[in-house]
Amino acid sequence: MNTAINETENRFFLNKKKGVDVKGKFIIGITQVAVLLIITVLFIILGIIIYEGRGKFSWEFISSFPTNGMTEGGIFPALIGTFILVIVMSIAAVPFGTITAIYLTEYAKENSKIAAAVRFSIRTLAVVPSIIFGLFGLGFFIQFVGGGIDKTFNAGQLHWGQPNILWASLTMALLTLPVIIVSVEEALKTIPRELREASLALGATKWQTIKNVVLPGSISGIMTGTILAVSRGAGEVAPILFTGAAYYLATLPESLSDQFMNLGYHIYIMSTQSSDVEKTMPIQFATTLVLLILTLSLNLVAVIIRSRIRRRAK
Repeated sequence: MNTAINETENRFFLNKKKGVDVKGKFIIGITQVAVLLIITVLFIILGIIIYEGRGKFSWEFISSFPTNGMTEGGIFPALIGTFILVIVMSIAAVPFGTITAIYLTEYAKENSKIAAAVRFSIRTLAVVPSIIFGLFGLGFFIQFVGGGIDKTFNAGQLHWGQPNILWASLTMALLTLPVIIVSVEEALKTIPRELREASLALGATKWQTIKNVVLPGSISGIMTGTILAVSRGAGEVAPILFTGAAYYLATLPESLSDQFMNLGYHIYIMSTQSSDVEKTMPIQFATTLVLLILTLSLNLVAVIIRSRIRRRAK
């Protein structure tokens, strides 16, 4: 009798184990298919861009100005404009975002209403469509701030109250702020609380602890978040449509009050408003290839910096 019961129980648990194994293998198979699909789509996109743009891609294309109604020539002004945009945007966004993350992680109390309001604002900014940032930059930076500066210092003459690279960079900085703040905050949280307490116990102040313990230990995460934000900013078009991007310029920007050409906007112009879209198709793909190389290079720089910092920390 007991033997029959034991055999029944063994069959039950064996069948149950087989069912669990089948479900586990099914889930693993689905995840592997999803990963393979993502990698396949990525390589298809890269393959098409490289294949279509390889004929036009050259040093001359990178270092020359557009000619013949932008149906020939290169993208040098757009490349320089994108580079300046990224630099000014980083100078504006990274320090402010890092300081905000330090406040939320190190100074704000868990039940702080101010911290809750800041986090709610960050989440809200993260889901706002990028075109809204462009409209905000037009109304606030150009018409309000720039127009106010011109009325006060330039006797109403239009100088700062018009689209330029400064207002476009500040608008882009607002767009990338949520990415920087969240990334830096998560990097700061990776530092064990015991290290902070040990530093304070040795007589260090709060700021000395942050400067000498927290920031050095989380610098790799901070750099990664910063580069990710910069990479996003380099490819965005909507926020700069109204705030500084130009259709075509025969010269490079000489100051922050000048308009500029941008790689992303240049691709948009080539594909929608060119005098001969079919003729400019190689330029579109070659410009896209340059933008991808720029973005991937920024991410590669982040990986190299992070690995070197980790090696020094060990």
